[in-house]
Amino acid sequence: MLGRRDVLKGTMAIGAGLAASGWAVPGLAQGLPGPLQSPGVQPAGAPLPPGAAVPGMAPVSPAAALPTSPVGTPEYNRRILANAKRQVERLGSKLWRTDVVGMADFSRPSWEPRMHFANLENGTVRSFLLAHGKGSDLDHTGWLQTFSSQYGSLATSRGAYLTCEWYTGKYGTSIRLVGLDPDNRTALERMIVMHSAWYVDPGMIAKWGKIGRSDGCFAMSQTDFNEALWHLSGGRLLFADRIV
Repeated sequence: MLGRRDVLKGTMAIGAGLAASGWAVPGLAQGLPGPLQSPGVQPAGAPLPPGAAVPGMAPVSPAAALPTSPVGTPEYNRRILANAKRQVERLGSKLWRTDVVGMADFSRPSWEPRMHFANLENGTVRSFLLAHGKGSDLDHTGWLQTFSSQYGSLATSRGAYLTCEWYTGKYGTSIRLVGLDPDNRTALERMIVMHSAWYVDPGMIAKWGKIGRSDGCFAMSQTDFNEALWHLSGGRLLFADRIV
């Protein structure tokens, strides 16, 4: 596992890569002493070991967290992997790690797993429930209707995000995100992050036929969000759109 010094070096590399590509983000290139740093921040390094304690969250057994079988069809999963690879190639040096890509496919309703962890090293896809923003589904149909990056919209924004450090905030342990496309460039200012939420749970589907909505953030269940902390934070890609 990488030590704290290696983690900060890697985080600085993210900032340097963004700056070199015209994506200077205050705080990243300086090792997070600025706007991206807040009390209680824990920078993300290598994936956390299975069962590791995360501040504000109970340790979860990896065996319990992983789906026992792929959710999508083989053809669907192939398209998710192909799209993930294309996005990695498009973004190039803006990413620190390219082993796992988070693909949020909002062409699917909220009662279906639509946050896909595409492993480009072994060609596998694991899928989880994911909430969209209230402003993207005003009537709470369970389907994302619109994307928006406007302040106060409470909507989901489409595009590529860089996953940064994890920290403890309003929603407990969360992953900070940097928008890399014109349609989501306001993500930092809008405080769009990844976090866990009680309303993203299979029990909600059993009761209401759909899960709840976020304020525009990428919300997962607590068990599934532990997976994101282990495998998606620390300079990887999260891509959101109507993908397949």
